[in-house]
Amino acid sequence: MPNPLLNDPITQPLPAFDQLQPEHAEPALDAVLEQNRAQLAALLAAGQTPTWNTLIEPLETMSDRIQRAWGPVSHLFSVNNTPAWREVYNVCLPKLTEYSIEVSQSEALYQAYLALSNSAEFADYSTPRRKVITDALRDFKLSGIGLPDADKERYKTVSLKLSELQTKFEEHLIDAIQAWSKLVTDESLLAGMSEAARQAAAEKAKSKDLQGWLLTLDFPSFDAVITYADNRALREELYTAYATRASDQGPQAGQFDNGPLMDEILSLRHTLAQLLGFANYAELSLTTKMAESPTEVDSFLADLAHRAKPRAQAELDELRAFALRLDGIDTLQPWDIAYYSEKLKTEKLGLSEEALRPYFPIPGVLRGMFALVERLYGIRIEEAPGIATWHADVTTWALKNAEGIEFGLFYLDPYARPEKRSGAWMDECISRRRTPDGLQHPSAYLVCNFTPPPAGKPALLTHDEVLTLFHEFGHGLHHLLTAVEEGSVSGIRGVAWDAVELPSQFMENWCYDPATLRGFARHWESGAALPDDQIEKLRASRSFQSGLATLRQLEFGLFDLRLHRDYDPSIGARVLDTIQAVRDEVAVMHPPAFNRMPWSFSHIFAGGYAAGYYSYKWAEVLSADAFAAFEETGFAPETGIRFRDTVLAQGGSKEAMELFIEFRGRKPTVDALLRHSGLSEAHA
Repeated sequence: MPNPLLNDPITQPLPAFDQLQPEHAEPALDAVLEQNRAQLAALLAAGQTPTWNTLIEPLETMSDRIQRAWGPVSHLFSVNNTPAWREVYNVCLPKLTEYSIEVSQSEALYQAYLALSNSAEFADYSTPRRKVITDALRDFKLSGIGLPDADKERYKTVSLKLSELQTKFEEHLIDAIQAWSKLVTDESLLAGMSEAARQAAAEKAKSKDLQGWLLTLDFPSFDAVITYADNRALREELYTAYATRASDQGPQAGQFDNGPLMDEILSLRHTLAQLLGFANYAELSLTTKMAESPTEVDSFLADLAHRAKPRAQAELDELRAFALRLDGIDTLQPWDIAYYSEKLKTEKLGLSEEALRPYFPIPGVLRGMFALVERLYGIRIEEAPGIATWHADVTTWALKNAEGIEFGLFYLDPYARPEKRSGAWMDECISRRRTPDGLQHPSAYLVCNFTPPPAGKPALLTHDEVLTLFHEFGHGLHHLLTAVEEGSVSGIRGVAWDAVELPSQFMENWCYDPATLRGFARHWESGAALPDDQIEKLRASRSFQSGLATLRQLEFGLFDLRLHRDYDPSIGARVLDTIQAVRDEVAVMHPPAFNRMPWSFSHIFAGGYAAGYYSYKWAEVLSADAFAAFEETGFAPETGIRFRDTVLAQGGSKEAMELFIEFRGRKPTVDALLRHSGLSEAHA
C-alpha cells in the first residue's frame, strides 16, 4: 500500500484519514525532510540571482510538503491521543524541530532573502509578497541567524529541549484527566444535575462495564457537577481534583507533576531570549505582536482591572449574600461560585443555562451559524460527504462562493472523547496559496469537546457552548475566507498573535443578537422559537458578573506576562509567588492554597500563548469595536462585506492595525468593550 502521508499535494488535496497508520508517519516525514534538504541545497548552489519564482515559490512548496506530512500527525496527537500516535509524535517532533532550526539558521538562505529584499524588483512586488520577505528576515533574526556558531548551537539545543518539554506538559495534563474518575452508585448524590448530564455519566460507566454514574475531569463532566450538583461535598471533591490536575497536590499528587517542567520551560525560554539580546522572554514574544512592550501590555491589563474590580467586588458581595440567604452558606468557597452564580442568574434574570439547552440542538445551531455567515459574507456552506475522517462523529463542510464554486473546506469534531485533548480549537489543515499547478484551496479543523448526544437525540448545547462554537468558527473563517495567494501570509499565517483572536471573538457577538437568535434558537422537539423575553434576558446576562469574568482573564494575562518578564535565573520560576502577587493586586477572592491552576495552564506552557495570553483581552477590544461598526450602520450588508474584504480576506498580508483602520476608519477604542460588558457604567 502506498504511504497515504505522501500523497501528491495537488491531485490528493486532503489527508487520507481512513488510511493513516502511526507506522506511516516517521518514514513519510523522513522522506519529506530528505527531499526538502536536497532541494534547498540545490536552490542555494545554483548561484542565480534570487527572485520570487526561483526562491520563494520553491520554499513555499517545501513548507506545504511538510505541512501535509506532519499536519495530520500533529492533529491526530490532539484528537486521538493513543499510545501509538503519541509515540510517533514524540519520535517525529525533534526531527521537525531540528530541520526548522537548520533552515532558519542557514546563512546562505538568509543572504538570499536579504538580496531579494534589496533587489530592484522588490519595490514592484505586491504588498503580501513584500510582507512574506520582511517577515522572513525578522524571523531569521529571531532564530539566531546573527549569533556566533557556539551560540547558534546553544539556541538549537535549547529549542529542541523546549519542544520536548512542552509536549510532555500537554501529555501530563491529558494523562491526569484520563486517570481520575469517580463512580457514583447513589443517584441521589447527583441531585441538581440535568438528566442529560446524568445520562452521559451513566453511559461512561456502562462503557467501562460499571454500574452507576462515572464522573470525570473532561470539562462537560466537571461543569455538570460544579455548576449544578446540589451536593456540596461532591462539588468540592470534583473541584479539588480539577484544580490540582498534573500537580504536586490533590488526589494524584506527584503522579503527573508539571511543576518541574514549568521551571525548566521558563528557564530555557529566558535563555533563548537572552541569547537573542532581549532582557526577558516577554520582550522576545512581543516582537511578533501588535503590542509594543511589556510595559504597554501590563498597563493595558492593569487599567482594565482598575475598571472592573469595584464591579467584581460588588458581584461577589451579592453572591455571598445570596448563598447565605438561600442555603445558610456563611463562607463561600470556590466550589460554590459556579453553583450559586447559576442560581442567582436564574433568580435575577429568570434565565437558566439548562432551560436554554433544548433551544440549542447542534444541528439547529450549525444551520443558524451558517445562515449568519452566508448573509454576512455572501457565501454558501454545504455538507461535503464522502471525505475520510478520523472518527465517526466528524463531519465535513464545503464553503462555496455565490456561483456555487467551492473554495474551502473544514472538518468539525464536536464531542469529547477519552483520547482527545480538552478544550476547543481551530487549526489549519491546508493553506490557500497559488502553486505552479493552480490555486490550492484552504481547509481547517474545528474541534470542540461538547457532551455527546444521547441515543436517538441531538446534542443540546448551553449558550456558553454556542459561544465556543461561534468562536472557533470565527478562527476558521479567518483561515478559509482569505484571498491571499502567498502561503506564508494567507489566512491566519503571518497575523500578529494578539490580533488572531479578533475574528473569533467578533463571532461571539452574534450569539446575543436578537435577529440571529430568532433565526436558529428553536426547541429541538416542538420547533418553538426561543421566546423574545428569554432573548432579552440572554442579552442582559452578557453583563451578569462581567466584573468577575473580566478579572479572571486579567489575572491569567498578568500572571503570564509577569512570569516571563520578571524571570530571574538566580531565583527560579517563582510560579506560586507570581500568581499570588497578581491575585493580591486584582482578585477579589483567592482560591485555596492547594489550587494549582498554572500546572494545567497549557495555553502558555504547551501552546502558543507564552507571554501572550493578554491577547484575548487585547483582541476583545478590537472585536467589540468591530461589532460596534455593525451596530452603528444598522447591520447594513455592506459592513459585512467590508469586514470580509479587510480583516478576513487579507489575513497576514498587512499589519493587523493597518487592516483594522482600513475596516473601521480609525484606531480601536475600548469604549465598545466596556459598553457590551456593562463596565462603562461601573467605572462611571
